[in-house]
Order: sequence, then structure tokens, then C-alpha cells
Amino acid sequence: MGQTLNINSTLMCPHGGSVQITSTNTKVQAGGAYVALSTDQFMISGCSFMMGNVPSPCLTVQWLATDMRTTVNGTPTLSQTSTGLCLSAAQVPQGPVTISNTQTKVQTQ
Repeated sequence: MGQTLNINSTLMCPHGGSVQITSTNTKVQAGGAYVALSTDQFMISGCSFMMGNVPSPCLTVQWLATDMRTTVNGTPTLSQTSTGLCLSAAQVPQGPVTISNTQTKVQTQ
């Protein structure tokens, strides 16, 4: 169980890139913003990761562990205990997403 992620939550890739959440959820809110779902788009910008001399920035987040008991319209929600993996354009895993800030009023599991 952890604090529920919403579209205003602060997430980062391991290399300092910022994650922007675009949600399809338009019904359920937590802390004044729509709850983030495992199927939403999590786009990363500002990642400076290099593979040798070749830029290989993190671009998206793939969720490996979501909330198991809480859903919105049948889609799992996400919380601080969820596990996400940052991926490059070639879908190469580049490390875990860091959840540094989210709303504090609602918990999901």
C-alpha cells in the first residue's frame, strides 16, 4: 500500500529526466488531480544518458508492478510502491523510475 500517483506526481528517470504523465482517466481523482493508471503514457524528457559516445535517453516508463487491488474501470492504478522501468527508444531497460513526490491524501494497494 502506498500513496496513489496522480497526473501531478513527480517522477524521474535514473539520469535526471522528468516524466510527464498523460492519463486517459477522466473520472477518478486523488489529491485534486486524476489518478495515474498503468496503461497511461509516461513520457520522459531531459534524460542525458549516453552509451559510450551515443545518446541513449530514457523515453518511456513500463510498469512491472502495479496496484493489485485498486482499479479504475478495470485498469490497475499506481502508487509509490509500484515498480516502473525506464526504456530507451529501442525499448532497452535503463533503470528504475524514481517516484519523488505525489499527493498525500489517498492510498491504494
